[in-house]
Amino acid sequence: MSNDQDINISIFGVGLIGGSLAMCFKGKPGLTVTGFSHDESYAEQVAARGVVDKVTLSIEEAAQDADYIFLCVPVGRLEEYVTRLSQMALKPGCIITDVGSTKSSIADCARRLQFQEACFIGGHPMAGSERAGVGAASSLLFENAYYVLTPPPETPEDQVRSLADLLSHTRAHVVQVDPEQHDQIVGAISHLPHIIAVALVNQISQYNDSNPLYQLLAAGGFRDVTRIAASDPVVWRDILVNNRKVLLPLLQDWNQEIQKFVSMLEREDGVGIQDAFQKAGAFRNELPERRKGMIVSRYDIYLDVPDHPGIIAKITSELGHNQVNLSNIQIIESREDVPGVMRLSFRNVKEQEKAMELLQSKGYTVYL
Repeated sequence: MSNDQDINISIFGVGLIGGSLAMCFKGKPGLTVTGFSHDESYAEQVAARGVVDKVTLSIEEAAQDADYIFLCVPVGRLEEYVTRLSQMALKPGCIITDVGSTKSSIADCARRLQFQEACFIGGHPMAGSERAGVGAASSLLFENAYYVLTPPPETPEDQVRSLADLLSHTRAHVVQVDPEQHDQIVGAISHLPHIIAVALVNQISQYNDSNPLYQLLAAGGFRDVTRIAASDPVVWRDILVNNRKVLLPLLQDWNQEIQKFVSMLEREDGVGIQDAFQKAGAFRNELPERRKGMIVSRYDIYLDVPDHPGIIAKITSELGHNQVNLSNIQIIESREDVPGVMRLSFRNVKEQEKAMELLQSKGYTVYL
């Protein structure tokens, strides 16, 4: 794209991801951002949030002058939108991209279609939030995350570079990956864990039908390790069905890993169990801690608090007076004569570390 003319960016689906992209682009010199929504009431929300320069209910209006089109619609609707765009007379040189968490199917769809002087480059920003909708959008969502591009082999290098240059406004790390390899990796590190979490929670839920103590005692660690089971059911329905060819072999491998534990327990193989934990711990300790990923990181600290009137207000006031942004608070246990455990959640590691240092200096026992 030429730098001596305004660049028009259209975002179809201005939710968490689309809205966050819009906030990264809006207000930058030479960039104009248009949002498309098929729902009038939601379009009003987008306009009120101010994340785009203008909102339209017309696909044609959003697409006709666009230099870049970001498809931020559910995975199950991506092919519908790509097909419609292939039937339009788009601006010469227009780059169409998406943000779906599966890449092979949309790459195959785009390959079958004939775009009129436009090209399609698959994309996937590997960042998210536990919240949804334009109200949760943030210009910091992609910072320090990986943003994967999956261009077809025949895509001119200058078009890939053009999209990557635009995405520099997100402050994400742009990498190129083959669509099939992307789906295999993401299936293993994101889609499979979601299935496991859902299956585990549903298993405990069945036990709870006959003994409510399961739900009563399933706090703390169990809630944390299974929190992704509360993800959007419709979104994950589409993702898992779309990536089923990858997931079926992964689930077979998972069954084999579980069968190993069944076998070790039957044999009372303590050494084997210990080795399994040591191997897992060693690999997990090598995983990067400060990089954003598909499964949203939690930046929590815990502190023991006495059961004194006003103690919660005192702690939160300390944080507020020192400009530490607290995103969530939970009292895990608080009974008479028994210290409570307070969990404080933050949006990034910088706020987490700042809170730890502050509260430790005030004499609180703080731990991760």
